[in-house]
Parts: sequence; C-alpha cells; structure tokens
Amino acid sequence: MSFSSLLYPIEVVVAWIMYGFHQMFSSMGMDPAGGLTWGLSIVGLVVVIRILITPLFVKQLHASRKMTLIQPELQKIQAKYKGKTDPESRQRMTEETMALYKDSGTNPFSSCMPILLQMPIFFALFNVLNGLGGIASGARGAVGPITAAVARQAEQSMVWGVHLSDKFTTSSDLNAKVITIAMIVLMSITQFVSQHQAMTKNMPASAMDNPMFKQQKMLLYIMPIIFAVSGVNFPIGVLIYWLVTNLWSMGQQFYTIGRMPTPGSPAYERLEAKRKAQGKAMPGADKLQRKQPVAATDTVVGEVVEDASPRPSGQRQQPRRTKKRKGGGGSTRA
Repeated sequence: MSFSSLLYPIEVVVAWIMYGFHQMFSSMGMDPAGGLTWGLSIVGLVVVIRILITPLFVKQLHASRKMTLIQPELQKIQAKYKGKTDPESRQRMTEETMALYKDSGTNPFSSCMPILLQMPIFFALFNVLNGLGGIASGARGAVGPITAAVARQAEQSMVWGVHLSDKFTTSSDLNAKVITIAMIVLMSITQFVSQHQAMTKNMPASAMDNPMFKQQKMLLYIMPIIFAVSGVNFPIGVLIYWLVTNLWSMGQQFYTIGRMPTPGSPAYERLEAKRKAQGKAMPGADKLQRKQPVAATDTVVGEVVEDASPRPSGQRQQPRRTKKRKGGGGSTRA
C-alpha cells in the first residue's frame, strides 16, 4: 500500500472539515467563491485539529516537564559511563537510563506525539490543495465533498490577490512570490519565539547544561532555514494552515508557561514572587511543604528531648522528661 493510499482517508476528513466551514461561512453571507471564505475554512480546520489534540498537548507538557526535571539525574548517569565504550558499560548505561524513565514516569517520545500526529494532516491538506487543478479538470477523482465544481470554485478563489493553490516555485505572479516569502518569514518568527520562550523562560538552570539543550538551541536557528527551503514548495493555503498552527502553538505555550511553569525555571520564580506578593501560595506548595523534614532546635530521642541550645563550657546538657500529647503524633515539654 502506497503512502498516498494511506493518506486518502485523512484527505477525505480534511476535505469534509474544510467544506463544512465553507458552507457555514457561506450561509452567514460570505462569498462562496471568495478566497477569504476558503482561507477561513483552513483556519477552521486548524481550530478543530488543535482542539482534538489538546489532551495530547497536555500530555506533551507533562512529559517535557518531567524530562527537564530529571536532567540532573541523566547527567549523573552519563558522567558515570563517560569514556566507557565497551558493550557492557553501554548496556548498563541504557538500562539505568530506562530505569530512570520508568521510575519518574517519563516517556521521552511523548513530547513528539502532537507533532507526529499533525504531520499526516499537514500532508493530507497539501495533497487536497495541490490536487485542486486535477480534480477541477477531471484528471483526479473527487475527494469527499470536493467535487470538480467545488474544486474549480476553490482554485479560482482569490485571497490577497493570489490563489490558494499558488506556489512560489510554479507561479509566475510576483504578488504570489512576495506573499509566500512574507508568510515564510512570519512562520519562522513565530516558531523562533515559541522555542525561545520555552528554552529561556521555562527551563531550570540545571537542565541547560546538557547535550539535549544544546541540540534544541541549535534547532532554534536551523528551523528558519528549513522553513525557507521547504516553504517555497507549498501552496499558499498550506502556508496559511502552517502559520495559524504556529500562532496557536505560540499563544498556547505563552499561556501554559505563565500559568503552569516548570519548577525551578525563571517563569516559575516570577510566578512564585507574584503569588507571594499577593499573599497566595503556589499550587501544590502545601503538599511539598508537608514532605519537607521539619527543622528543629531540639533533638528528639524516644521520650527524652535533649535541648540543643548552647551551654557554658564544661556544663552537661540535662535531658528533660516529656509527656505525650493526647491523640499522639508528637510530644510536649513538661
């Protein structure tokens, strides 16, 4: 079975979502043949997809946070086996790493799931928009509700003076090339801002001194180049989908970093200071406090409390009897 055959069911779903939004906007009085109507239909597709994968985004958030918090332990394991290249050492290193993932409930692949699940949708949309000409001419069969008549209407629709199916590499229209470049620049900026705020605001200092962080930092500057190279081959309709998706991700990330920052990160410290100024505790702070050992100036041994306060030189510390409180759970001095 070919990749196109596997994508076809997703193409049908994408086509129905777009067509459904197109019909809704048309019923509201918008021009059915207008590029704005079809462009907003693509935006509607983004909204539906992002809402559907919100549970995965939450899972990705927790997975990324756990991966960040266990970085110091991962570094210890890496340092322990640094320079050891024998199979036995490499196997033990892998086993200890996997045991750490299991104990902390971390799955390093969970953070990739939302992106991986969106890729088939992205390619399905690309095939639908890229195939509008073939569907309109009859060279390709209908995709769900996108019949030859609907495909002709979508292909001829204009937004910003260009067709949704126009591409930088195939269009001779200068306007289409300028809009494509502008959208690629906007996509690169939104991607950069999203990654930059995640790396500088939502990571503790302990997680920044490791190979994974250095790789992410490198990708921060490589991604715009990838966008520039690949973006010129995509129809403007696909670039609209990509840009709106980036804007959604940036806003969603900004919200989660502000409300649910990673402990130890600059964003967490700022939120903690803000809540402290308002007289509020950080969410879960009471649970963390209960887990902390209680500091005491006295050393308790059985039923005798030895006062740990300073004594004059040579004077013996006198133990004093205690009696239990009613209900248990502690002792009071007599």
